[in-house]
Formats: sequence, structure tokens, C-alpha cells
Amino acid sequence: MRFVGVDYGRKRIGLAISDATAFLARPWQVVPLADPHPETAAVMIADFFPRLMNEDDGVDGIVVGLPRRLDGTDTTLTEDARTFARQLHMITGIEVFLIDERLTSVEAEAQLAVREKDWRKRKKQIDAVAAAIVLQDFLDSRVRS
Repeated sequence: MRFVGVDYGRKRIGLAISDATAFLARPWQVVPLADPHPETAAVMIADFFPRLMNEDDGVDGIVVGLPRRLDGTDTTLTEDARTFARQLHMITGIEVFLIDERLTSVEAEAQLAVREKDWRKRKKQIDAVAAAIVLQDFLDSRVRS
């Protein structure tokens, strides 16, 4: 059982993947977007899934981070993330879960700052690390359920 985590953005999308036991998440890659429309982004990201589907365990779910303000209200990106998630589900046929991503970029930056002092190198990785944090939160919630 394997899950993919997605940190959706208008310029870049961070991807993370779980181990085969769906216990641990790790950053996978950052995909730059040429077109910020969520439908187009979903088609682009779906192109990565055949590589994962060829692995022994396949992909059992996609976890998309849902942008929210600290008070829990929607941001300007929230509806785009929902549209992206719906489109990704339609294209791949894989169940998509939305999970609150408040402060994940801040946490990702803090984690990266411990290992990497150069902010330019951190910036290239931050979206994938944020996706891993979202995915790990989801995986942890499944264990407790």
C-alpha cells in the first residue's frame, strides 16, 4: 500500500511518496508548472503516476494539501486545490484525500534549515518536503484511527 502526497501551488507542485507499508513519507520531487490552472496541473502531475503504478505496490491514494488560513478559513488557493484534487481523481481513478496543510511550508523550511544553510538550495526542496509533511500527517492519522 503506497500513497502520494501533493503540495499544490501555482508555480510548483511538491510530491512525496510513502514507503510500501504506508508508514513513512519522504520527499520525492518538485515539479515546476508552466500553466497555473489546476486542471492543466492535474494532467501534468498525472503523467508521473505510470512510473509509480509499475512498482509492486502501486498507489492506493493521493493526499493533497488543502491551503487554509490560521483561523481555518479558505485562502485564494483553496478552491484551486480542490479543483486540482477532483481533476487528479478523474484522470487517475485513484482516491484523493484532502488534508489541512496549515503551516507545512513553515515546518518544511525549519526542517531544511537544520541541514542546509543555503536558502537557494532549501527553496528548491521546500515544496517536496511540505508534501512529505502533509502525507506524514495523513499516514499518522490513519494509524490512530
